[in-house]
Amino acid sequence: MLWTKELSYSVLVVDSITLITGLPANLLALYTLIRKAKQRSTPLDVLLLSLTFSDLLFLLFLPLRIKEAAKMKWTDSFVLCPLSGFVYFSTIYNSTLLLTAISVERYLGVAFPIQYKLKRNPQYALIASIIFWVVSMGHCSIIYIVEYHKPRNSTNMELSNRTSCYKEFSSEQLELLLPVRFELFIVLFCIPFVICCFCYVNFILILSRLPNINPQKRSRAISLAVVTLLVFIICFVPFNVSHVVGFIEWNSPPWRVYTVLPSTFNACLDPFVFYFSSSALRANFNHILQQFLNWLQRSVCRKFKCLQGCVTTYEEGTQSSNDTSR
Repeated sequence: MLWTKELSYSVLVVDSITLITGLPANLLALYTLIRKAKQRSTPLDVLLLSLTFSDLLFLLFLPLRIKEAAKMKWTDSFVLCPLSGFVYFSTIYNSTLLLTAISVERYLGVAFPIQYKLKRNPQYALIASIIFWVVSMGHCSIIYIVEYHKPRNSTNMELSNRTSCYKEFSSEQLELLLPVRFELFIVLFCIPFVICCFCYVNFILILSRLPNINPQKRSRAISLAVVTLLVFIICFVPFNVSHVVGFIEWNSPPWRVYTVLPSTFNACLDPFVFYFSSSALRANFNHILQQFLNWLQRSVCRKFKCLQGCVTTYEEGTQSSNDTSR
């Protein structure tokens, strides 16, 4: 698969939007969650913090993709190619596992409130987060195996002189890669997605039956469920469907590269999950938003008064000139 102008433009637009919006939002989340964790940490805080680290790591390597798309070829060190792919896909699948864990945590909190409160421990969430990182990175280590797998009639020099990163595969490499992609679809997408759907559907049903719950709280809970499921559908479904199609056809579909684009949006959509999950993040975000609106209002008022003053001065000068001529 070679770079085209259409693909280059698409990657530049999607990755740039993700970087510009996702980086400040995740940095704000990181700052807020670290402050809260120092005071009183909950399992949800640990999961959200791990998801924030995952998104920031993803965003850290995103400029390499932007640079490759802008030049329409890989110009950096060959060592960075599998590393960027490894980080890119590991963080994507780590996000699916963490979003699923958040759905389980939310469901247990409303389905078994007393039992869950007694056994609620941030250490369990920390252990789960570490396991998720190990599982996602362990599966995505196939990137290194494939990249350094030497096809027949190829030399190491030829491999290191390629102009694209993780896009062109030999038949020998595809024999290794396609079954692993299918396993990724089953283990790291289908199972988490089914669990997530089960938890949030029951989560919403339980909340709808509770008579004394605050309507605003119910609305936020439903918004969290909807946003999380939308992240799965928008960001992860197209990419993982390409795994299945590729496995059935025993080839890497040419349109597969476009399915990676929605996955990139994951890093700028996750902050919506943070917003509906954490009251501390909502308060911090609302405070910053209010400060920005106040600054914008002051700036507009100053410019309006300045403009109004200039108009008044002009009118006075015109009137004075007319009086003099008379």
